[in-house]
Amino acid sequence: MRENDAFISFENNKAGLIFDDSNDPVYPIKYYNVINGRGFVPKKECSYYGYCYKGKTAIWQNDGTIMNLNEGMYFSSSNIKGIEIPIDHLANPLSFKIIVIEVYHNKGIYPETKYKAMNLVGGPIEEQGRLKYIDGCTDSLLIPPVKLGDPCFNHLHFPSNIDQTAHTHPSHRIGIVAKGNGECLTPFGNLPLTEGMIFVIKKWDGKTENKGLDGNIYPNGTHSFKTPADTGMDVIAFHPDSDFGATDINHPMINRTIVDGVSANSLDHIRTK
Repeated sequence: MRENDAFISFENNKAGLIFDDSNDPVYPIKYYNVINGRGFVPKKECSYYGYCYKGKTAIWQNDGTIMNLNEGMYFSSSNIKGIEIPIDHLANPLSFKIIVIEVYHNKGIYPETKYKAMNLVGGPIEEQGRLKYIDGCTDSLLIPPVKLGDPCFNHLHFPSNIDQTAHTHPSHRIGIVAKGNGECLTPFGNLPLTEGMIFVIKKWDGKTENKGLDGNIYPNGTHSFKTPADTGMDVIAFHPDSDFGATDINHPMINRTIVDGVSANSLDHIRTK
């Protein structure tokens, strides 16, 4: 493990708990590296997000359904029973690795929103993002927030020769380098980014600052990503929060339900209470 006041990087060769932020008063989460099914026991009071970065795996759910993931695929679920070898490989099992983020339903902000992850599987990730981001980078919202404020799962694509603007985030960013390589630049020291590296970008709480290597003071979590001239990089990033998503009076179904020329989102007397 390597760490400074902005960034933590982890090796991916050990199974188990990587990062424990389950006592955060707002966004309680844990982060696991699961290898061949080892290193993780699901909890009923949690939702899960994950990305398979090596081999093939199967997400077994409590209702008997199975999500099969190949390398480069991702999932979310509020109903996990276990992460195992796919049925079609039981006779000749293949090794697999998958990162898993655990989000508590009963702690932090999540009870207020009655949050639970949808049961979804998708991928593999595409060559680049669908949305423009900053400094030539693109992003795809792989698993969007179903409701305003919910967590989300993202794919960031960095072309070659990117030099990002330094910035911070209001909550931890949990992720992995899915493809390629680069460098994380911070005022507190730079760290290499290599394929398969698991990481946490530290949040800036709006007040905590520390002295950089140049002697100046910077917000905790200040960072930027840089890629070399000859290769790009793809990153999977989990956000425990969002400022985007549907609400009970603003979503496509109700907005586009029209009564006598008026959207149902404006008709309080017919909206479900």
